[in-house]
Amino acid sequence: MTAFRALLRRELRLALRGGGDMLTLVLFFVIVGAIVPFAVGPDQELLARIAPGIVWIAAFLAMLLGLDRLFRPDHEDGTMILLRQAELPLSAIVAAKLIVHWLVTALPLIVASPLLAVLLAMEGDALWRTICSLLLGTPALAAFGALGAAVTVSIRRGALISPILLAPLSIPVLIFGTGAVSVGQSGAAMLFLAALSLMAVALAPFAAALAISSAED
Repeated sequence: MTAFRALLRRELRLALRGGGDMLTLVLFFVIVGAIVPFAVGPDQELLARIAPGIVWIAAFLAMLLGLDRLFRPDHEDGTMILLRQAELPLSAIVAAKLIVHWLVTALPLIVASPLLAVLLAMEGDALWRTICSLLLGTPALAAFGALGAAVTVSIRRGALISPILLAPLSIPVLIFGTGAVSVGQSGAAMLFLAALSLMAVALAPFAAALAISSAED
């Protein structure tokens, strides 16, 4: 457990060292939502109706930006080989990276979502349900992203391929995420989101570790 905590601190320190990357993710998230009113017009009722879907799409696209830095730097400089010799299993190392990935990508987007809600004329109740749905659903997006990054870590243009692999896996999360904001479907959709995240977070470290082992070998 001490080794796992030390690895978490290392990964978090490395992630926070590039503070501009986190700001870029948040700005991209807000800009994607901010340009939508210019495309659909100033109808506030229409914006409020489609706002949950816009927030989820913006979050999905923003989280794609950080995928290439999840495993590739350690793979290219040889750190991953050293980590594989540690007392921690590779799946635990992947889990630590996954936790930090969610903290530095998804959590800032959730914090910034009220700003996007104001731009999209979202009501207070809808905003609260959207934040809850993001808290429940973004761990699944992060887990799927880790799996995609692990599969493509040894591929030269892996940053272009991993979003293609990630998109089909993320469709159920986006569907239930937008459905969770609807008053009539909120409870069931939230439960499905929680189930998807639990399943993805539980299985992704082992699948990603297998993919990394195959790439390293």
